[in-house]
Amino acid sequence: MPHMINRLTPVVVILLAAFVLAGCSGLLGNTPREQADQAISSANQSISEHNKLFDEARSTYSSVKEKIEAGDDPSKEKDDITEAKKTLQQARQDLKDARGSLETVPDLDVDPAIKQYSNLLAKAMDEQLDAEAKEIEFYGILEEDPTLQNNREKALDLLSEVGQGYQKAENLYQKAQNLANSHPKLIEAAP
Repeated sequence: MPHMINRLTPVVVILLAAFVLAGCSGLLGNTPREQADQAISSANQSISEHNKLFDEARSTYSSVKEKIEAGDDPSKEKDDITEAKKTLQQARQDLKDARGSLETVPDLDVDPAIKQYSNLLAKAMDEQLDAEAKEIEFYGILEEDPTLQNNREKALDLLSEVGQGYQKAENLYQKAQNLANSHPKLIEAAP
């Protein structure tokens, strides 16, 4: 008797594999909640890296500012100004990575508070990235004119905009933190 090909077997195997994979994906952390938690956790890691580099850039800038104000030759500080600018640019990349980590959260089927938290963080990062771009522009001016002899007004205007941008970002970060504090079991990964 000739062998009959069981045409249902491949379909059953494919369906069974799909069910097993679907079940395992839940166990491997692919539920919407776990995806959101992972995105927020990843963002927080990138924010932490950003903050280290940001503080390093600010420290370098403060040192340069003190030396210039003390009467040191500004041309000797040009390399340090350039270093602060590069460090801040590296920090911005970490913040951009953090921002990118959060892009999936609004599309997930999770509690609205998690989406709101993610949205507030994203907006805060956008404000901070804008402020940092202006700060980098300020460093560019400072590289060319360390004493700000020719570009003082433009530099001061930029610093004012930078301060306002950082304040907006800080306010949004605080709103996100307040939201996390009001939902401690829901939002555990608050920075």
